[in-house]
Amino acid sequence: MMDNVSVITMLTLSGLGGIGNYRVTLFALTLLCYCVIWLVNMTIIVTVIVDKNLHEPMYIFLCNLCINALYGTAGFYPKFLSDLLFPTHVISYAGCLLQGFVLHSSLSADLSLLALMAYDRYVAICRPLVYHSVMTKQKVCVFVFLAWFFPFFLLFFSTITTSMSRLCGSHIPKIYCVNWLVSNLACTTSIASIAVPAFNYTFYTGHFVFIIWSYAHLIRTCLTSREGRTKFMQTCLPHFICLVTFAVCVLFDLLYMRFSSSDLSESVQSFMAIEFIVIPPIMNPLMYGLKLTKVRNSITQFMLLNVFQFRLITS
Repeated sequence: MMDNVSVITMLTLSGLGGIGNYRVTLFALTLLCYCVIWLVNMTIIVTVIVDKNLHEPMYIFLCNLCINALYGTAGFYPKFLSDLLFPTHVISYAGCLLQGFVLHSSLSADLSLLALMAYDRYVAICRPLVYHSVMTKQKVCVFVFLAWFFPFFLLFFSTITTSMSRLCGSHIPKIYCVNWLVSNLACTTSIASIAVPAFNYTFYTGHFVFIIWSYAHLIRTCLTSREGRTKFMQTCLPHFICLVTFAVCVLFDLLYMRFSSSDLSESVQSFMAIEFIVIPPIMNPLMYGLKLTKVRNSITQFMLLNVFQFRLITS
C-alpha cells in the first residue's frame, strides 16, 4: 500500500464543478481582472522607475509591492484561466508545490514590504530628524533584499518539507494549491511538517504585530497637531487602508480554510478563496496612485506627455 501511494503524481482541484454554463463568462471576467492587475501595477512600477523624483524609500517599497503583486498573481491566474477552459481540473504534484510556493512567498513578501512601509512612515513622522540617516540608499537596498530573501528562504524550506511526505490522497479541496492542504494528504505527520510552518506563522505574526505597533505610534503622534493629521492623511492613510485590506482578505481565507462550512456552495467557497488574489493586487496600486500626490501627478504628467506626442505625430 505504501509503495502505491508514493507514486501519486497528479492532484485534483475542486471548486469549479458547477460553472458549466458560465465557463466563458467567468473566463472573460477573470482575464479582464488579470489584465487590470497588470495595467495598474505596471503603471505604478514604470512611473516610479522613470520619475527620479520618486526615487525615495516610500516609493521604492511601493514599487516592490507592485512587483510582488504581479509575481503572486502569476502563480494563480494562468492556471485558473486554463482550468476554466477544460472540464477536468488537475495539476501535477510538482506544479502544485510550485504554485503553493509562489502564493505563500508572495503573501509573505507582501507582509514584509508592508512592514517596511510602516517602519518608513514611523521614522518619517515620529523621528523626522534622523530619517535621512536611518533610511539611506544602502539601508533601503538591504531592507528590500531582506524583504524578498526571507519569504523565499522560509517558504523554500516549507515546500521541501512538504515534498518529502508520502501522499495517501490526491484531492485538494480548493481551486489552487496550498501547502497546508497538501500536507493534509500525507500518510504520516512529521515533526518538521509541523515545526517549519509553525515557525513561519510565528515569524510573520511578529511582522503584523510590528505593523500594528508602528501605526499605533503614528496615529498617536499625528493626532497632536493639524500638520501631523494632514501628513497622516496624505501619506499614511493609503498604507493603512492597504494593510487592512490585506489583513482582512488573508485572515478571512486562513480562518475559512480551517473552519469552512459545508453549508456553503462551491461557488461561494471559491470566491472566498480568491479574495486575497483579486482585491489587494488591484486595490493597492489604485489607492497609492489616487491618494499619493507625487505618484498621481507623475502619472498625469506622463499621460499628458504621451497624448501630446501622439498628437504631434498624427498632425
